[in-house]
Amino acid sequence: MEVAAGAPVARLYELVRRARLAATPRELAFLLVNDSLALLNFRQAALWSAEAGIDCLSGVVQAEANAPYVQWLTRLSDYVVTRMPAGGAMSAGDLPAELASEWDTWWPAYALVLPLGKEGEPPQGLWLLAGEAPWPEQDVALAREWSHAWWHAFLALRKQRLMTLTDWRRRLLPGKQDGDVERARWWRRPGPRWIAALLMLAALPVRLTVLAPGELVPAHPAVVRAPLDGVISSFQVQPNQRVSQGQALFGFDELAIQGRLDVARQTLATIETEYRQASQQALADMRVKSQLALLTGRIDEKRAEVEYLQEQLARARVLAPQAGIVLLDDPSEWIGRPVTIGERILRIAAPDDVEIEAWLPLGDAVDLATDAEVKLYLNATPLAPVTARLRYFAHDAVQRPDGSYAYRIRATLDAGTTHRVGLKGAAKLHAGWVPLAYWALRRPMATVRVTLGL
Repeated sequence: MEVAAGAPVARLYELVRRARLAATPRELAFLLVNDSLALLNFRQAALWSAEAGIDCLSGVVQAEANAPYVQWLTRLSDYVVTRMPAGGAMSAGDLPAELASEWDTWWPAYALVLPLGKEGEPPQGLWLLAGEAPWPEQDVALAREWSHAWWHAFLALRKQRLMTLTDWRRRLLPGKQDGDVERARWWRRPGPRWIAALLMLAALPVRLTVLAPGELVPAHPAVVRAPLDGVISSFQVQPNQRVSQGQALFGFDELAIQGRLDVARQTLATIETEYRQASQQALADMRVKSQLALLTGRIDEKRAEVEYLQEQLARARVLAPQAGIVLLDDPSEWIGRPVTIGERILRIAAPDDVEIEAWLPLGDAVDLATDAEVKLYLNATPLAPVTARLRYFAHDAVQRPDGSYAYRIRATLDAGTTHRVGLKGAAKLHAGWVPLAYWALRRPMATVRVTLGL
């Protein structure tokens, strides 16, 4: 009988010994919810902590926070900590309806809840046990004793891993101990030296730069637009061709306009003939005189139509507004294509009137000073960048063809360039001076803020 009575105590001592030898909090949690089966007869066990919630479950490697069983245990633990901090044996009748309704789904009829923490204070954790039979007083006493010993081991293990400010000060600024003068000279230790070196390196000022896609574009091009609605019939220039002011560029189909003009002229001639006949008849017949005003109005209307069509016919031949280079993709794509008035057809740019255009993404929209330095590394000549100064920084971001939004940037070249308009590359924009730590962590911090919503 003495052996039988001492067997639970021996198993308790064995669990306490294993708790002292545990190396990690995870090992301790596994010992409590799984290996406690050698001491108590239960079917399910769980560990709840105020910091992590449901931290460990019996028979499970890792608790899934979104599982319905874990969510129910979390609500049950919150209720016990608030309404039943002393714990003890309980059943579904001790809980409110919303918790009791799911008891039979997850647990057997009897449960035992033991608080973990300092007595007289709110529990810092809960050890939840569920079994098929009521809990004997002897088992409850053993469970309480085991929970106290386990919590003591948990606190000891956690204090070894969490270092206080005093511990850090003692490690970085150790005082004289037992006359050890060398130990008092903390600056000779490698740890403080490395920390000081890292802090100095993090505070090192560097130039903040961002990259954006850029290209060479005409600074002040003359945009040639469609002067009328119609169909382009011919092109007299080719892409990248030099033209002079007044040179023919392209022409519209004139057949329709010429036909309307011929009809309008014929109609005008007919009305003028009617007017002359009516003028002669009005000398003898006063009734015909009243028709002269009507014929005069029709003559003015047709003359205005003839003048308008003549102007349209003249505008059908588009001339260069200035001298320069024609910027056009492919003339054959425009021939036979109907265009509307105001639609852009081509551009004419002066050979030396070039600047940089860049598109700054939203994530790289740093503060740029007026006349900030801009360098364009062209894909054709990456070792010879084109330097410029910031001229224009758009206030609003616009959508680009790839669906992304970016700010338009224009920069004036510091000197002339032999590169032609349209060459693309990467533009480097120089902002102010910032610490090296900010330069290295700017994008990671922005990514974390977007991901976490901070």
